[in-house]
Amino acid sequence: QVQLVESGGGLVQPGGSLRLSCAASGIIFSRYVMGWYRQAPGNQRELVATIISGRNTNYADSVKGRFTISRDNAKNTVYLQMNSLQPEDTAVYYCNARSTVHNYWGQGIQVTVSS
Repeated sequence: QVQLVESGGGLVQPGGSLRLSCAASGIIFSRYVMGWYRQAPGNQRELVATIISGRNTNYADSVKGRFTISRDNAKNTVYLQMNSLQPEDTAVYYCNARSTVHNYWGQGIQVTVSS
């Protein structure tokens, strides 16, 4: 049974930081491209960042220079460090694990940026 469990979301003021974590189980973690996506009310789900390995990362233009994705294969965990958060970053953030055959999603976690 595959599980992706997100944690670390919440309410933060503009300019603040949060660190999301996603713990994976039931998959051979190192074989998967891991990613973070987000969906704001009324919008489609969009890519935030993906990581294959430490130096092989991809970011949406809107988060470049503010967000950093990383992974720890020994802990089966992917992280998203979010700095300089803005109200437009408010969304439900989803963890994703993708291989050539499978595509798995976490349940999502709310991030709200508001004063």
